[in-house]
This record gives sequence, C-alpha cells and structure tokens, in this order.
Amino acid sequence: MEERTRKSKINWYMVLFSTFLFFIVIVYVKYIYVALSPSVNDINLKEFASNRNTFSTTLYANRGTIYDKEGNTLALNIVSYTVIAYLSESRTGSNPTPLHVVDIETTAEKLSPILNMTEETLVNLLSKKAYQVELGPGGRGITVSTKKEIEALELPGIGFIENYKRYYPNGDFASYVIGYARQYEEEVTANNKSKINYKIVGELGIESKYEDILKGTNGYLQYEQDRFGYKIPDTPEDRKPAIDGNNIYLTLDSNIQRFVETAVKESARTYNPEWINLTVMDAKTGDILGNSSMPSFNPNIKDIKNYENHLVSYLYEPGSTMKIYTYMCAMESGKYVGSDTFKSGTIQIGDKPVNDWNGKGWVVIDYDKGFEYSSNVAIANLVQNVIDKNDLRDCLTSYGFSQKTDIELPRELVGSLNFNYPIEVVTAGFGQGITTTAIQQLQALTIIANNGSLVKPHIVDKIVNPNNNSIIYKSKLEKGDPVVSAATIQKIKALMSNTIYGTGEGTTGTAYAIPNFDIIGKTGTSQIYDNKLGKYLTGYNDYIYSFAGMFPKDDPEIIVYASMKKPTWGSSAAINVATKEVIKNTAKYLNIFGEQAVKTTVQEHQMKSYYNKKLEDVVAELEAKQIEVIVLGSGDRVIEQYPKPGVKVLSHDKVILLTNGNDLLMPDITNWSKSNIIALCNLIKIDYEFEGYGYAVNQSISINKPILDEPLRVVLKQKYQSEIDNNLS
Repeated sequence: MEERTRKSKINWYMVLFSTFLFFIVIVYVKYIYVALSPSVNDINLKEFASNRNTFSTTLYANRGTIYDKEGNTLALNIVSYTVIAYLSESRTGSNPTPLHVVDIETTAEKLSPILNMTEETLVNLLSKKAYQVELGPGGRGITVSTKKEIEALELPGIGFIENYKRYYPNGDFASYVIGYARQYEEEVTANNKSKINYKIVGELGIESKYEDILKGTNGYLQYEQDRFGYKIPDTPEDRKPAIDGNNIYLTLDSNIQRFVETAVKESARTYNPEWINLTVMDAKTGDILGNSSMPSFNPNIKDIKNYENHLVSYLYEPGSTMKIYTYMCAMESGKYVGSDTFKSGTIQIGDKPVNDWNGKGWVVIDYDKGFEYSSNVAIANLVQNVIDKNDLRDCLTSYGFSQKTDIELPRELVGSLNFNYPIEVVTAGFGQGITTTAIQQLQALTIIANNGSLVKPHIVDKIVNPNNNSIIYKSKLEKGDPVVSAATIQKIKALMSNTIYGTGEGTTGTAYAIPNFDIIGKTGTSQIYDNKLGKYLTGYNDYIYSFAGMFPKDDPEIIVYASMKKPTWGSSAAINVATKEVIKNTAKYLNIFGEQAVKTTVQEHQMKSYYNKKLEDVVAELEAKQIEVIVLGSGDRVIEQYPKPGVKVLSHDKVILLTNGNDLLMPDITNWSKSNIIALCNLIKIDYEFEGYGYAVNQSISINKPILDEPLRVVLKQKYQSEIDNNLS
C-alpha cells in the first residue's frame, strides 16, 4: 500500500515536471523566435521599439523674406502657434501635477470662445483615444496674444507647438506683384500619436514664381526619450539643421508704390471701374518702381476675386496708344512725310467705314496733326500708302509685342497680332483687333526713352542668401540694339509732346498737361469686344481708357502706363485724375523738375532735431509742411521726438513730440499703423500688445486717459473695410 502511494506521488511529480518543462520549452522557443525573427504578427519589432522611444520632429526652414529695393519688408514669416491637447494619463505618470486633460467639458467650455470653435467640436477632439490631438482649425496659426490668453486659463494638458505663417505687413500693398503663399497641413499618425506637418507654398506673384528660391529646406531632430517624453541623458541625437530660403529684393520703391496705391484706390472709389491698373517704371533700367491694380486683395486673408495680374496676365485691345508704334513704323519706312495731308472724318476700307473718334474729323489735316488728334483715318491712310501689313507686323514684333518680356512674374501672356485683311490691318494700326499686355506697353515705351533701344523690364532687383549674405542674383541692364533710328525717336517725341501741350481743336492729351512739367504721351480709348455677344459693346462708358507717357521729354527718366475698364462715369477723366496725381508726386519725390515744379500733395522733408525747442515753434514749423503732429504731455519744450533727426518723412506722415510735462494723456490712435503705435509706446515707455493686422480700431487705454504703467492693447484691422473681409484667423 505504501509502495503504491509512493509510486503515485512520483507519477504526479513527473506529470507536473513534464508540464512545467513543456511550458519552459514553449517559452524558450518563442523567445528564440522573437529574438531571431525581424517581425512578429507583421510588426517590425526593432522599428516598433525605436518608435516607442524615439522622438522625432521637423525643423522648419524659414521662408525667405521679400523686401522692396530699400530693404523695407513686404512679406515675411512670423511665429504662430498651434494649440495641442495631451489626452493620455501616461504623460502625467507619477507627476503630482496633471500634465494631461483632466476635465474635458471645462476645457472645451473655456477654449470655445477663444478658438472660435463650438464646445461640441472641442469635446469630440478631447475625447479621442490618442496621446495628443491638435485643436484645429481654430487652434492653428494663433497669435502670441491669443497664446497668452489661453495660458492664463492654466488648463492642464494644453500646450503649444511653435511654427510659422506668412505675413504681409502692408496688407493689399502691391498684392499682385508680391502674390501670396498658403500654409498647408498634413496630419501624420504614428503609435497612437498624431501631429501636423506644415508647409508654406507660394501660389501667386513673386511667392509663386520663386517658390524654389524662397522655401528653403526643412531639417529634422531625433533622439531617444523616456516614458515621460524627456530626452534620455547621454544618448546621441540625430540633427539635420534647416536651411533657410533666400531673400528677394524687388525693384519697387515703397514711396512711389504708396503714391500709386493711393491714387488707384481713390480713383476706384470715385469712378467704380471694372478694373484699373497703373504702373511707374524707371525709363533707363526697366525697373518697375510701383504697380497697383483694383480690385486688389489682402494676401493675409486671401480675399481674391481675380487671380490674374493685370500687369502681365490680362490681354486686352490697347486702343490708340498703339498709334505711337504705327507712326514709328511709318517713319522708319523712309516714306513718311508729316506735312502730307489727308481728309479726316471717314474713310472706306472695302465695305467697312473707319471713322475718327469725334465722328466728323477736322476736314483736311496733315499726318503730324493726325497723331496729335488721334485720327483713325490717318492710320488708315498710313497703312495703305506708306506701309503694308508685313511692315506693320514686323515693326510691332521688333517692338516686343506678341512675345513675352520675361519679367520675373508668373503667368505672363503674349497677346496676338492677328491681322490679314485690309480692314484688320487698319484697326490693328490703331489698337483694335489685336491684344497686348500692360508690361508689353511699358517695354515698348523704353524704345522712346532710350534713343531707339528696347530695355527689358525687371521686378526683381537681387536675391540674397541669408545664411552667408552672399548675392546669388543681381539684375542687370538688358538693353538691345536700336530697333528705331534716333531721327524717328526725336520725331515721335515731338508728336507726343504736341499731344499733351498742343492747342488744336482736336488735341487729345491736354488733360495730362501739368504746368512747369515736360510730359510726353499718348491717350488711348479702345472698344471692348464681348465674346458672348460676338460684337463690340456700345454703351456710354463701355471702353478701356489708357495713357502711355514719360518725362522729361528730352531724356525721359520715368515711364507711366495706366489703363481702366468701364468706369461708371467720368469716361477718360477717370484714368486722367489718378495718372496726373502719380506723375506729380513721383516727379516731386525724385526731384526731376526741381524747384520749377508745381507743389504736390506729397513732399519729402528731413527731420531736424527739435530737442529742447519751444513746442509752439516746432508745431508751427511741422504743420506748415503738412505734417501731422502728435503732442504728448502739457510741457512747453520738446524732450523726445519720433522720427529721430535725419530721418526722411513725407507730407501727411505723423511726428510724435514728447514734452517736459508730466501729465501724459493717451491720444486717439484710431487708424494708426502698427509702426506708429510702437513708436508712441517706446516714447512713453509702456508695453504694447497687438491683435490682428492692419490699422488700429480699438485701444485698451481710453482717449485722454492718463498713461500709467499698464500695457497698451490694440486691435488692428484692415483700413479699407469696404474692400476686404476683416475676419482674420
């Protein structure tokens, strides 16, 4: 009995041992399999372990800055933030202070009004089974002030990712030239963690044309982290630094650009045209100094109605400005005699009548007078008796029409010189039935300004590598061989001068005459062809009005080309008002006509030192120069000033004077620019915070309230509320 019991126990031990050994063998085999196999259940174990313990982030390259010729910033990257929420309790771990979102409903309730997102949307995001989430779209691209407002809530688990967004400090300033860049987001999820990768892509203007030059190259950073997300000490990191994009300097002169912008906006408000475009160009170098179109857009908010740049991407029948080139072509033939006469009014070309613009003409006049009067019948006679269609086509092609100028802007169109039948040749001679661009008109005008040689236009002055400040591109004068003789140039200049300053009954350009100025030019009025109707429009103002001019006559320095489509009223005067204002201000700014020039609304002054000067005398002196004076304090002497001595200011600019009085009262800063507000705060030594972009519409310190140590908080919005949407994100 005892023997049987003993054997039974032995058998039980053997079974137990065998079972234990069996499981040990299974575990060992599994261990060998895991150790030797690269993957288990289709999961790469090495990669899985690495991903669990490796932190990886993108080091974003700073997109290149766009400047004007003098280094004033037109487009740049600014710091923005993305709001993230840490949802996993593992982030807190043993930390006594919670590092993850604890109360979803309260967090959503407090963030909702700041991020402009519904509580429901936020609750859904905060309830995800993820380590962290981004609170978009409202939490993406927020400003520093919004970040501070959220931080003040002290919400557990709420953090921020710093990134960049494109910012245009001047709003719709030269918007079609500069263009815009849009930020794109790509969500990447790995190991239950999601993150957003950002990229900024240029889509219009210089931002688009020079995307590869501006964007730079992103880098990355990788290192091993512990379970709390901190870098493990003494472990290597893999870092590839980002390479910033190159900076681009445009040929724009911000002062001239300001003249153009102001004139175009005012004209658009007054005459309400379908569109208007105005450009100022350096006649000798081809540099575009200023260009503006309306309708415009603000690249910060992309309120774009039309994606075509009227300077290079819009084709239209140019009208009578083309008579300049038809006359030049006739003169170059050697058969033009300006004193030869013809009967004006109407001429029959086949079965089609060609009429002068006034319907009746001026009886018998000579060809020179025909240019001054902008006679269509004169052109008809020239292309029948002096030149033919092949001569005209060859001339216009040599003057740069029907081909790209290759200015540094995208989407440039070439236009067409399609004419064969006699009536088509005649109408082409006065700018109907063919199409050109504004930049082609500007380039062709350089022939006159450069004694017969065509000069290529430029909008980019130079490109600079910010990493070593080396210049990787510098524009140069591109001047061709003469395509027109010096004699022809002198003759066409005389005719263009007569067009402005002539006294005949049909002189067309007298509205552009400015006393003591020496302007030459040619007006244009072209019919508008409606493709849907298959005919030209016939309404009272169904025209494109234009002006091509330059000054001074003998050695032109500046070229101006302006065009306007279908103003509501005013006909040709609608484009005349804006153009003359730009000519006057530009000539004065560049001191082209010296002291003989008439006074303009804008003049340049160099700031003097007013330190310790009597306030009364300083204010009188500045106001006499049409400068807006802001006085701080009730003292009688100036102790500080903005701008500093030696800085150039223009009429209507602001000058801030700090006096020796102690009772500082807050001025009304409505419509002040950001730079002026910063100057004010620096003078009175208080902090400032901004929200939005543009000009001041709200200030935290009330008008005439004593200025203490509290910071000034200012809400900025765009100045032209009727033109743009103010809902900035």
